[in-house]
Amino acid sequence: MSIVLVGGHDRMHDAYKGICSKRGHRVKVYTQLPAKFDKIIGNPDGIVLFTGTVSHKMMLIAVKEAKKKNIPILRCHNSSSNSLEGILEQFEKELAIAN
Repeated sequence: MSIVLVGGHDRMHDAYKGICSKRGHRVKVYTQLPAKFDKIIGNPDGIVLFTGTVSHKMMLIAVKEAKKKNIPILRCHNSSSNSLEGILEQFEKELAIAN
């Protein structure tokens, strides 16, 4: 499963990648707004938004792309590693129920 992680702390970049890969997910982590963000999001299975540490503009772009491409959004205010693990666990359960 592929995940795009939007927001979070720069210092946690490697930790976020490690948590996702440990659970068997491919992940792209964007803690800062890159150029042409709407184009590089791609078509992941889900988008994780850390709402407490993401710029408003970055969040709006991610939500717009998710709605346009029908990608589920998982929102979390806290950007800790435990929060990410909890969100991924919840998302995996929802996908298992849907399939």
